[in-house]
Amino acid sequence: MTKSPESQAVAERELCGLVNGLAQQIADHVRERAVTLGLTAPQATALREMTGPMTMRELADRMSCEPSNATFVVDRLETQGLVERRAHPTDRRARQLVLTAEGSALRERLLELLTQDSPLGGLTPKQQGLLQDLLEQAITPR
Repeated sequence: MTKSPESQAVAERELCGLVNGLAQQIADHVRERAVTLGLTAPQATALREMTGPMTMRELADRMSCEPSNATFVVDRLETQGLVERRAHPTDRRARQLVLTAEGSALRERLLELLTQDSPLGGLTPKQQGLLQDLLEQAITPR
């Protein structure tokens, strides 16, 4: 049975509300945990996403922001001694971002805090995987 355009619009509006609500809960959670470590939410996001050496563009992509915004965040992290810019090993035009020892330690603490009482913590790993699959499917261009 096919849904009417009206009922489909209502269902999509409700789903969008749930997705937005979850996104807001996650953003609030990151912000609250960041503050306890003396970080802003964007700084916490950058540290969370720095899984290894990467370029500014790679970090910006992971943070879902413009490179200029990532640069501003990294400048602050660099001032705090958490990140270093180094010569890229294969691209002399690029710089690579690398966590310092202090940055790595703070990142570990941040990851611990982010997993505590996470908005997604009530889901089993299988449910989280299913949610991830569904969201990836929804945002993939057709």
